[in-house]
Parts: sequence; structure tokens; C-alpha cells
Amino acid sequence: MAEEQTIQIPRVRLGSQGFEVSKLGFGCMGLTGIYNAPVPEELGISIIKYAFNKGITFFDTSDVYGPHTNEVLVGKALKQLPRDKVQLATKFGIVKIENTQVVVNGTPEYVRSCCEASLKRLGVDYIDLYYQHRIDTTAPIEDTMEELKKLVNEGKIKYIGLSEASPNTIRRAHAVHPITAIQMEWSLWTREIEEEIVPLCRELGIGIVPYSPLGRGFFGGRGVVESIPANSFLVTYATQRFHVLAFQF
Repeated sequence: MAEEQTIQIPRVRLGSQGFEVSKLGFGCMGLTGIYNAPVPEELGISIIKYAFNKGITFFDTSDVYGPHTNEVLVGKALKQLPRDKVQLATKFGIVKIENTQVVVNGTPEYVRSCCEASLKRLGVDYIDLYYQHRIDTTAPIEDTMEELKKLVNEGKIKYIGLSEASPNTIRRAHAVHPITAIQMEWSLWTREIEEEIVPLCRELGIGIVPYSPLGRGFFGGRGVVESIPANSFLVTYATQRFHVLAFQF
């Protein structure tokens, strides 16, 4: 049964192509691990439905989360929600993560295979916003974008996004097909995008989706920080972040 929303969260347009989402989105990655232990499937589905009931319609996942299991979970939750009222974002491009090395692929063949696989796992006919999760510097961004453009024309994706892209890459990609959104880390302790990325997005009419606006929970309050499991990715992340800050000072 579809949930009925009881709270209205303000809406915002991403980009200049008419894509509208709830101003507050829900990143689903943590439901299948990384930050904490994975939650039981039914609990994960109920969390997504609860978020929708509170007015959130913009949900974010990726094929690398799990890997794959996060998209499956989100897909099961979507079956219990009105699809036309949900804005679904997922990502491709990260093949695997080995230790500290991220293996990426942006070739046209890989783009298409990832999109087809994500559609199947999510159980949907189209993806609202499809991001390139990380940029493959060995594949021209123009080639990647041409394949994404084909997927738009085929109705398999509605809008195109980039995650962690440089200003030059954004400009080149946008010349092939309009970029609707850029996803970058942006918080009180991560402000680098304000120098070039933000002005460029204003110039080109591209929306910005900040991830980790609460510093991956660090700015969420003492109770959040003190409850982090010992084996959580956040412990390593915080240690590295403070090490860098100490080095800079």
C-alpha cells in the first residue's frame, strides 16, 4: 500500500531542465553498511517509507553501495510508494574499491551495461537522475556523455548528473548534453567547491546536491559522534580528517 505524505517539505528545482525534488533528500547508502552494520531489509524499507511520509521524495543510491544490495533494497521500497511522486537518483562508474584505490570506468559500453543492470535491480522503467559517480580520466567525458544522451533519448534516464567532477570536466560534459546536477561534498569543513564549482554551476544553470552536509554526522551532535561503532568507516574518516587539519595548522 502506498504511503500518504503528512508533511510538506519545500521543493527546489535542480538545473534548468525542470527537474524538481524535495529540498531535503535521503541518502540510502547507510542502510546497507559502510557507516554502520546493514539494517534488516524490512527495517530499511520502513525507513524509506517513513522518510517519504515525512515529505522526502528525493532518494539517492548507487550500484556500488553494497555493492548492488542498496539498489535492490530501494527498489523493494519503491514498490510500496507512488513512483510518479518519487525522484530516484542512482550512480555508475565505480567498478570496485580496493583498499584506498577506486577503480572507475566511463566507457560507453560500461555506461549502458550499468544503467540496464540498475533498472533491473531497482525494478523501474526509468531513473530520474543518473550520476557518473566518479570520472574516468582514461575515457573522454564526451564519449561518456554521448552514451548518457542516448539513454535519455531512449527514456531510460531523465536527467544526467556528475559526482566529484572538475570545472573543466563539467563544462565539457555540459556542452554535449545539459547537466542537471553536480553532487559534491559540501559542509562546514569542506568548502572547496565555493571557489570554482559553485560559480560555474550558476553560470551553466546546474543544480548542486551537497552530500555529507553534516560532516558525515560529525556536526549532528555529541550523541551521534559517541555512538559510532568501532568498525565504522566513519572512525577512519574522522581520524584522517583531523590528521589533515592538524597538518594544515
